[in-house]
Amino acid sequence: MARNEENRGRGGRNRGRDREEQADELVDKLVHINRVAKTVKGGRNFQFAALVIVGDQKGRVGFGQGKAREVPEAIRKATDEAKKSMIRVPLREGRTLHQDTPGHHGAGKVILRAAPPGTGVIAGGPMRAVLETLGVQDVVAKSTGTSNPYNMIRATFDALKRQRSPRSVAAKRGLKVGDIVARRNDGASAPEAIEAQ
Repeated sequence: MARNEENRGRGGRNRGRDREEQADELVDKLVHINRVAKTVKGGRNFQFAALVIVGDQKGRVGFGQGKAREVPEAIRKATDEAKKSMIRVPLREGRTLHQDTPGHHGAGKVILRAAPPGTGVIAGGPMRAVLETLGVQDVVAKSTGTSNPYNMIRATFDALKRQRSPRSVAAKRGLKVGDIVARRNDGASAPEAIEAQ
């Protein structure tokens, strides 16, 4: 009886460790903190808004925003929301994107371009945080719209959601991956080859 209780206790502890290991795999980056002041009869009330990116550096990434009276609480809320809203993005060879993709949200406009090995992450501000937490090692990104971090991140996520791997395209069309890659190598660029079908 005592052994069973001990084993249950160990199992409970191991489950906790597993959760901690999963949490440890995620990398979070604080992108922006905004302080808002509301003037009231007795003075000013301050509130903070935090914008956080969370990713596992293996193809999953999410963003969240949180508001609170204290900065740590706002960051915690934003991190929790980011973990809930994570998306999976297919990566080529685990290091870059499959094709060049535009994205926009409001006045935010971005373009993400696949790059050869050794290029690194060429991106600025909030886009760099998204791509690094996603696990992309070689990419060229350009923002041509607003510099508002909220819109830039949403535009970047719009571009990432448009990414398609050859395997997913082949499954949709009922073809083999080799057929799609062969058409791509015949001279048409990836987006043109996909749109041609």
